[in-house]
Amino acid sequence: MIRRQFIALLGGAAAAWPFVASAQQSARLRTIGYLGSSTALAQSSWVAAFVRRLHELGWLEGQTVAIEYRWAEGRSERFAEIAAEFVRLKVDVIVTAGTAPALAAKQATSAIPIVFPLAGDPVGNGLVASLPRPGANVTGLSLQTTLVNLQALLRRLRRTCRVCSSGSILAIRSRVTIYRSASRTSR
Repeated sequence: MIRRQFIALLGGAAAAWPFVASAQQSARLRTIGYLGSSTALAQSSWVAAFVRRLHELGWLEGQTVAIEYRWAEGRSERFAEIAAEFVRLKVDVIVTAGTAPALAAKQATSAIPIVFPLAGDPVGNGLVASLPRPGANVTGLSLQTTLVNLQALLRRLRRTCRVCSSGSILAIRSRVTIYRSASRTSR
């Protein structure tokens, strides 16, 4: 009798094993590869904002998502090395700020999604095919979009205020100049 119970238990465990294994695989945390161009200390406010926003969206670090942080420490030659490491780790998405780290990530993989919160001229630098349809595995925000929106806004203004700086970083003098649009001065 004990023998039959043991065999039944063993057979049941063997039959259930694939289901337990697949349940464990589906419980795997999604992993974000965060490629920081500077140091952890220098980018702490960015990271805090990033983690806070993930939390607001229901992603809790260590519970529903894992974040692998890597820091280039201001050395651009490390971007490709870190991106390759993320590919080996099989992260689910790579998040990086700036054009150079995003380009390194794009060169490292065409399968893992890459998100950049900010980059200058992503079309001209070869990050994306176009702004409305980035294509491939890369997406993000561009300074160009902001400039295009700013140009449209400026066309509608009658008066603008320009703040500019001159001098060294140690002794910056700010000037404010008020401009009137050509339509207002022509009246």
